[in-house]
Amino acid sequence: MSHAVTTAPDKPLVVLNQRTIWLIFGALMASMFLSSLDQTIVGTAMPTIVGELNGVEHQGWVITAYILAIAIAMPLYGKFGDLYGRRWPFLVAVALFVVASLGGGMAQSFEALVAWRAVQGLGGGGLMILSQAIIADIIPASDRGKYMGPMGALFGISAVAGPLLGGWLTDGPGWRWTFWINVPIGIAAWFIAYFALKLPSHRSGRPTDWGGILTMALGTTGIVLLTSWESLGNDGYDWSDPTLLGLLLGTAVMVGLFVFIENRVAEPLIPLRLFKNRTFTITTLIGLVLGMGMFSAMAMLPTFLQMSAGAGVTESGLLMLPMMAGVMLTSIVSGFAISKTGRYKMYPVVGLAVTILGMIWLTRLEGGMSLWLFGAMIFVLGAGMGLIMQTIVLAVQNSVDPKELGTATSSNNFFREIGAAVGTAAFTTVFTSRLTDNLQGVFEGLPEGAAPGSGGSSLTPALVEQLPEPLRSGVVDAFADSLAPAFWYLVPLVAVGLVLAFFLKEVKLSNQAGMVARGEAVMEGAAEPVAQASGVAVLDRDASNDGGRDDGRDDGRDDGRDEDRRETDILNR
Repeated sequence: MSHAVTTAPDKPLVVLNQRTIWLIFGALMASMFLSSLDQTIVGTAMPTIVGELNGVEHQGWVITAYILAIAIAMPLYGKFGDLYGRRWPFLVAVALFVVASLGGGMAQSFEALVAWRAVQGLGGGGLMILSQAIIADIIPASDRGKYMGPMGALFGISAVAGPLLGGWLTDGPGWRWTFWINVPIGIAAWFIAYFALKLPSHRSGRPTDWGGILTMALGTTGIVLLTSWESLGNDGYDWSDPTLLGLLLGTAVMVGLFVFIENRVAEPLIPLRLFKNRTFTITTLIGLVLGMGMFSAMAMLPTFLQMSAGAGVTESGLLMLPMMAGVMLTSIVSGFAISKTGRYKMYPVVGLAVTILGMIWLTRLEGGMSLWLFGAMIFVLGAGMGLIMQTIVLAVQNSVDPKELGTATSSNNFFREIGAAVGTAAFTTVFTSRLTDNLQGVFEGLPEGAAPGSGGSSLTPALVEQLPEPLRSGVVDAFADSLAPAFWYLVPLVAVGLVLAFFLKEVKLSNQAGMVARGEAVMEGAAEPVAQASGVAVLDRDASNDGGRDDGRDDGRDDGRDEDRRETDILNR
């Protein structure tokens, strides 16, 4: 089914010229940088933060809470942006992010910090997803690679600038400034967006999918809690525990109810019919497995450098620069190459293969290793990721109806963030479980109360440096021996993504921007939107596939012809 977008007749069409495009693009880049930066800025500061707030055994939640909130928020911003316009949701997202950054810096307990990180994620989800959707609104897919390449590079920059800045602030004014630094930048970004994002707003008579929103949020939370159970309880997965059994049952019920509701409501939050589109399904699964591997690796590598390689907080951020270089190089080069040739399938295939090699190489991490070797390892990992991230978003946006750009983009990103939340929770659970066992062996035999850092729960890099030998070497080896083998758990996941990439079908890139295709804008020099000039309404691909039916039903038949028609429609645009 599809929904109609109603543009007020008294509002003039947006004229898209190069100046307008670059102005909007600059505002989006500034806001996206804020969101992506905060996924990694606490990485180098985390050992200090959790040590001061006594939360070493639950440290994964500082990152997991942020990613979980982003995952829950993404479908909301995508759907509401399609229904009502993207300008005001974007401004709300920036405001939420700024307020939460202020609160996070003032947190006096580990629980308060995690709560503010969740609120931060509610804003960050909007910044990320609306930025990608707005780019698709103003730039045709055939030309979008030149813009999405720098956007992918921005994620790479933030992936390393975050740990670097977090380290510098932690060594200097203190870790709380890793949050407070967002406040002036966020306020400036809000005003820039307010004046630069002159996007159309419209009204929709469709009812809000409150049932889908509720069950999606509860089901997503349940999945992450189940994955993080090792760090939430002290007894592991004891299936006689009624709390654990209740959580498992409740999560399964919420997921089942979500699927049931989405198949029946008039305007589903995540239309399940999108999965009939092979491009959407494959790229979504690739994003899922990549999210599980990518964020897990980035979250724990700075901790390894500080605890095992003896790097300072700021130095550990600098040592992540090779990863940034790898992401930037391949994102920009592949983006321009896609715009020039119109071909994109090869980049996810090659990127996933390179990412697998990088992760296998990271299983060789050890305390005191050559930092040049470490840099080569993470450069390879970054180069692989740079070939994948923005390419799969471009493929999704190119394969769906222009009226559903936000919904499709957010749904695709939603599953990637679910993978990131689950992957980070699972990876840190494996890491901290192994670390706890290893540290017990290190401190075994010491008199009661003599173990530093409360037996390891409050260890900070500074405290490790002060330990006498052989305790210091024992702790260093414990961190290295806990982290390196954990990467083997990620390799099979990314290998699944590689297999899926071979089945990705390449569709010719559209030469029409989303707003132009919907009749909301006109390119400079054109008298009117293409759809209006031809005297025909903008093509609704889904309606064309079912004879114009919009009754919320589906006959369940899908022999591949729907996708063929959809791709033919794309080629004819």
